[in-house]
Amino acid sequence: MPQISLNSPVGAITVFAFEDQIVALDWGFVEDVESCPVLEEASRQLSAYFTGALDRFDLPLAPDGTDFQKTVWQAMCEIPMGKTATYKELATMAGSPKAFQSVGTACGLNPIPILIPCHRVLATGDKPGGYSGHGGLETKRALLKIEGVDLPLPSDQGNLPL
Repeated sequence: MPQISLNSPVGAITVFAFEDQIVALDWGFVEDVESCPVLEEASRQLSAYFTGALDRFDLPLAPDGTDFQKTVWQAMCEIPMGKTATYKELATMAGSPKAFQSVGTACGLNPIPILIPCHRVLATGDKPGGYSGHGGLETKRALLKIEGVDLPLPSDQGNLPL
C-alpha cells in the first residue's frame, strides 16, 4: 500500500493511500516509502496546513467504516478550520440528533485524523472531550491552536504548556 511520512508539529505522521484515495493517517514514520501523486498532494496540503497557509483540505478520502461512521466523518469535514462543534451538534449535522454518544465513538474510530478533523469536536461547554490520536488531548489542543482556536484548560490543570 503506498504511504508517505512527514514530520509535523504534532509528531511524525504517515498517510496511506489505496487506488488514488487517502485511506488512513497514522502516527509515526514508515521506513519504506512508496508514494503516489495523491500522497504527494496530501503531504503538500498537510505541510501548508501546519504552517497556517491552508484553510481547507481538498483530497479524495476513502475511510473504511460503517455507513453511520462515514456519515459522521463527512459531517466532520464540514466543520471549517478554526471552528469547533460539540458531539451533539455533530450528531445533528449527521442527521441523528440523539446519537451523540455514537458520534463520539465514530470520532474515536476515525482512520484519517487531521484530514477528517475529529480534533474540532468538543464536549458540551467547550470541554475538550477526548482524542484518540497520538498524544491525546495535547495533540488535540495543538491542532486547534494551529487553526487559531485556544481551547481553555480545565481549571484543575492550571497553566500547563502544550
